[in-house]
Amino acid sequence: MPPTKASPRRTQPKAATTPPTATPARPRPDGAVVLAVVIGAHGIGGEVRLKVFADDMSAFTTFNDGTLTLKSLRHGSNGAIARFAQVSDRNAAEALRGTELTVPRDALPPLEEGEYYHADLLGLPVVADDGEAVGHVVAIEDFGAGDVIEIEWPDGRRFMVPMKVEAVPEWDANRLIVTRAFIA
Repeated sequence: MPPTKASPRRTQPKAATTPPTATPARPRPDGAVVLAVVIGAHGIGGEVRLKVFADDMSAFTTFNDGTLTLKSLRHGSNGAIARFAQVSDRNAAEALRGTELTVPRDALPPLEEGEYYHADLLGLPVVADDGEAVGHVVAIEDFGAGDVIEIEWPDGRRFMVPMKVEAVPEWDANRLIVTRAFIA
């Protein structure tokens, strides 16, 4: 499922796996959602290496408003390896370095109750369960045991909170509430 989608809230909030780095599967001003970024060329035939932020990109064949058409996608030792119809050699592949691969928000599967896309949490204001404004969500990471929300205080300091019911009892489109005991 693209970009990382969570399991039902009845158990604990959890999004499906993402790379063990910050998750930039974020909304953009144009309403598109970033599913991956090109991190470099692979070989001389025009393939690119991708850092993928989605559970499954195979449901999509066009990116960036149709400017890139996916011909093949496979797993590599250092991320996914993709071939696009518009990229025929290493120079063209290198030119794509840093390019975000986006799809329209409405192309994503609908969410069930208690589920979230990482892109929907990024930037949300964070409030303690006692009402104090804390900061905002700047990243979501998964080191293997579930999502971890990175929160930035107004002064720039950051701390992390597990995306578990005990730590994040509630969230919606307007804010994320964090239990005071988890605030550093």
